[in-house]
Amino acid sequence: MSAPRLHRLADFIGALGTLVDQTTDEKLIVAGGGRLLAGLIARDDWLPGAYAQPHPARYQQYLLHCDSRERFSVVSFVWGPGQATPVHDHTVWGLVGVLRGAELSQRFEHRGGAFASTGPVHRLGRGEVEAVSPKVGDVHQVTNAFDDRVSISIHVYGANIGAVQRATYDTDGRPKRFVSGYANDTLPNLWDRSKLLTEAAS
Repeated sequence: MSAPRLHRLADFIGALGTLVDQTTDEKLIVAGGGRLLAGLIARDDWLPGAYAQPHPARYQQYLLHCDSRERFSVVSFVWGPGQATPVHDHTVWGLVGVLRGAELSQRFEHRGGAFASTGPVHRLGRGEVEAVSPKVGDVHQVTNAFDDRVSISIHVYGANIGAVQRATYDTDGRPKRFVSGYANDTLPNLWDRSKLLTEAAS
């Protein structure tokens, strides 16, 4: 098996960094970032195996990159068969793109003093991207669409998401505060382009 083509992730991060340098308008960042993320997940040859490993008991959230000013972070979510999140929020804009498999997303909201799901369950398939934020809908539950295989999605958030105080919600909509952190304590080496340059020169 060939080495992961990490330059694709590095190029994505560079382009996203340029975008957030140019504007703070969330609508423009989500639209432009969504296009960039769709381009990244169109190829499945760049994610290192260490950040694609499922856990038998719970989904894994691996940090791939955090902007030096914590304006955005890039995370791989690895879903074992049938695994799901609790109902939760994000508090910042986010983009979700499916790299492998598929996932199901159910949105929730407070309506008339009640807390309930809203709209149908949305299936996000390979190569598809969707957005979350307090402005467009921020509370949802995500489930691996498959009971017999792993799914992987790539998430981009408008903060260092592992350090953001967020909330999960019980059936009454009462929040329980949490900070997610990350499953990994090492990062992929995105910036050693020596092999790529050597290949180009040969």
